[in-house]
Parts: sequence; C-alpha cells; structure tokens
Amino acid sequence: MIKIYGSPASSAGRCYWMLEELSLPYEQMPLSLKDREHKSAAYLELNPNGKIPTMIDGDYVLWESMAITYYLAKKSQSSLAAKNLEEEGHIMKWNLWALAELQKPTIDWFIQENFVPAERRDHKVIDTAKEKLPALLQALDVSLKNQSYLVGSRFTVADLNVASVVGLLLGLRYDLSSYGEVTRWMNQIKDRPAFQKMLSMRK
Repeated sequence: MIKIYGSPASSAGRCYWMLEELSLPYEQMPLSLKDREHKSAAYLELNPNGKIPTMIDGDYVLWESMAITYYLAKKSQSSLAAKNLEEEGHIMKWNLWALAELQKPTIDWFIQENFVPAERRDHKVIDTAKEKLPALLQALDVSLKNQSYLVGSRFTVADLNVASVVGLLLGLRYDLSSYGEVTRWMNQIKDRPAFQKMLSMRK
C-alpha cells in the first residue's frame, strides 16, 4: 500500500487529492513537526531534505509533492496523465510554473498570515507577494481562455497541481473576480469529489 508522510493540511494535501482522484488505497504516516520528527535520523534516510511529503510505494521512495502527483497519475495510466509527448510537455510546463512562479509569493503570504503572530508579521513580505500575484494570475487566466482545463478538454495532473496553489489564495480570501477564466476553472475543480474529500481531511 502507498504510504504518505505529511498532513493533508500541508503540501502533502495535493498527494492525498491525487490518490483520491485515482481511488488508490493509501496510508497516512503520522509525523509530528512539533516534535521535529521530520528531522529524525529515520526520516532523513527517506528524505534527506527533512521536509514533507515523502511517498513510499513498495520499495520506491519519492519526495516533492508535485513529483509524487505526477508519478501516481502516470503509474496508474490515468486520464490525468499525459497521452503523448506534447501533453507531457504542457503538463511539465504548468507543474514547474506552479512551483517556481505561483507558489513562492503565495506561500510567503500564507506563512505570514497563518504562522506568524499578528504583531510580528512582516507586511513588506505580504505586500511584495500581493504585487507579484496579479501578473501570474493574468497569465493563468489568458491560458485558460477557450479551453476547459490547462491541457485542453480534460482535468489532468497539471490542473491538480496548479489548483492546489490557487486554493491557498482562496484560503487567504484573495479576490479572483478579475480573473473570470480562473474563477470558472476553480469552480469546476471545487466540485470534484476528490477535492472535497481532501478538504474534509484538512479539518
């Protein structure tokens, strides 16, 4: 059975979401960040970065959440995976964009809002994040014009990975009303049972 280290409320959430999309059995592996179990010798043997998530599938160990979602989709020969080289290129493009571009300002803001006491928040960090987001969201909005999803007419791992970051913005009450295509796309995604299951796991 596939094992996932990391809480559904962390970046591991997108891994649980993918597992639910694929209807694959899995086991959540308890890991206390408060007790720094992610820095224990046993865990560092699995993931030398000392971060979450980490996946174990039989003898195969993989870390980095977007690599895990991609692996699961492809291993399962799911419709969420690429059907050809061109689709694979588009999927990888969006995965890398989500990680390298959209996630950085989103996480910077999210950390300040959720993990830093109000009196110690660095509002310059928050303001910088808010300044970067409109151009990124506009690029996403334009890319979704005239197509249902990021790679054409079906939901793929690209949508899952990008939407997992946009979902953080919704949690921050970011106003997406200026981005009609992004709003339409996210509304479709929020109706997916696997997405709803992942949200319920975070409570």
